[in-house]
Amino acid sequence: MHSVLGLLSLHTYSILFGWVLIEQGGLPIPSVPLMLAAGTMSAAHKLHLAYAIPIILLACLISDSAWYFLGKKFGGRVLNVLCRFSLEAATCVERTHGTVGKRGAFTLIFAKFVPGLSTVAAPIAGQLGIPYSTFVLYDMAGSLLWCGAWLLAGRFFGDIAERSAHFFALLGHFGIALVLLMVVVLVVYRLIKRRQFLAELRGLRLEPAQLMAMIADAERAGLDRPFIVDLRHPLDVMTDPLVLPGALRIGPDELKQRREIIPTDRDIVLYCTCPSEETSAKVALELHRLGIKRVRPLRGGLQGWKDAGYPVDQAVFA
Repeated sequence: MHSVLGLLSLHTYSILFGWVLIEQGGLPIPSVPLMLAAGTMSAAHKLHLAYAIPIILLACLISDSAWYFLGKKFGGRVLNVLCRFSLEAATCVERTHGTVGKRGAFTLIFAKFVPGLSTVAAPIAGQLGIPYSTFVLYDMAGSLLWCGAWLLAGRFFGDIAERSAHFFALLGHFGIALVLLMVVVLVVYRLIKRRQFLAELRGLRLEPAQLMAMIADAERAGLDRPFIVDLRHPLDVMTDPLVLPGALRIGPDELKQRREIIPTDRDIVLYCTCPSEETSAKVALELHRLGIKRVRPLRGGLQGWKDAGYPVDQAVFA
């Protein structure tokens, strides 16, 4: 069928439901263009927002509830999976832990508007033990705000476009192509951002074997070991109570605020929860910009170190 009007009139609600369910399930396929298109087509009375909104909310509820219970049961392992497949270079599990930890369930009100935060907010809410009834209340309020904003934005554009019958006809005829183009542009934009992030990181990462060699060389020479910092959130340490030998557990914000604890006479090695070392890489880059040059993220984080078969210590809880 050549027009988006025809497609939406036949399959509107199933498309909306499936697309949002897949996106909220973790695949990086943005649903915003589709919601804008649905809102625009509601101006032609081919779609009813009163039906579309509950359908979207149901999709969000199913996906977010699944992530909530997975996060509650498996904790950091679920976050590792999400972190591995995220296209957002800005995704930061540690930052989201802090945000949800400070603001609690209120974070869910705006979570879907923030790239990265929208991906991990639900499992972190489960990991933090927020009651499910509270989670559903705030998650549905945030989902309603999120989908309502984009649907109404599309409706506003549709009301304006409808004033010109010729323009509205063109919009309907090429609507599918426009929606797909918007999706492709958003995905490509995220990929470019990630490539830029990885390019900036190139040459900075430290391999587990390199760190092990640095530790062995320091011990043979009677010198101080590299200053190793565990950036993981306390909840992640509780679910995986292992640390690199001699590692000091310090949060990312605390490390940046307390620069005096960072030695200047030896290498600083950072590691975090994410297997793609997003948090440690970002902190390392920020410290580089602050003039601390001998700092590097550990490739693969704690999991990469363990996978290489190197020794670990038991975490000490205060």
